[in-house]
Amino acid sequence: MAQSLNPATREALLTRVRFYRDLGLTEFYRRPVDPALLAQLAEQESAQTLHSPSSPLLFAEGVGDHEPASASLEDQPIPPRKPIPAPPQIFAAVPAADRAAALQLIRDEIGECTRCPLHKGRNKLVFGDGSPAARLMFVGEGPGADEDAQGLPFVGKAGQLLNNMIAAMGLRRDEVYIANVVKCRPPGNRVPEQEEGATCSPFLFRQIDVIRPQVLVALGATAATWLLGSRQPLAGLRGRVHSVRGTQLIVTYHPAYLLRDPRQKKEAWADLQIAMRELGLTPPAKG
Repeated sequence: MAQSLNPATREALLTRVRFYRDLGLTEFYRRPVDPALLAQLAEQESAQTLHSPSSPLLFAEGVGDHEPASASLEDQPIPPRKPIPAPPQIFAAVPAADRAAALQLIRDEIGECTRCPLHKGRNKLVFGDGSPAARLMFVGEGPGADEDAQGLPFVGKAGQLLNNMIAAMGLRRDEVYIANVVKCRPPGNRVPEQEEGATCSPFLFRQIDVIRPQVLVALGATAATWLLGSRQPLAGLRGRVHSVRGTQLIVTYHPAYLLRDPRQKKEAWADLQIAMRELGLTPPAKG
């Protein structure tokens, strides 16, 4: 009978999964193993390492299996990933003077949304924030606890870091636009599921079409996946300019990841400098 994980092991596993998610690895599979063979291998391992402590991260029950290199075991087929749905056609351009009203129409159409299961745990829907005339738009994954409470994107610790990143580019938060792939908080801040992203992302694309930013910045692997329509490791997407809906797209780390690993801030700054180059911006003078 499966046993529950102790809090320390659970937190360690959650930290590792978040790390893999930030690298663009978001789907994991458990391959079935013959119980008799598994028991035999366990007895052999016990005899060999009777006094050696095992790592809870690798051998915690219900999380993953230790797979021995055995010629008698063949790889089990892995279910194919569901493809990312094609984005909607690009909507007609909206005059700058009418963009705020056009965004409000999208918000009104969303209403008190119940289109996917995320609404069940929602406190406030998080539509977007910023200037309808923004030349620069940031897209994240989804609201967290602070955002769900306030109804605004990026207002927690990750939002404070994003504000600092925007300021380092020589801009103010009210000069850019910020939105997410999904507009309701996923339980436990998990990655949005396929149904949730497919339901909500068309509204994001409509926001992009109304604002028509010169540059989009995808914050993290989930945002990059839905904007580009394919799953790729974040490392392979960074450092270059992509094209999405007639707009230049730059991919960088999510601010929440940078809080967990501050060593990557230098790399994120290099990504933002690419965006600045596309916008013709120079960093403000230090003083």
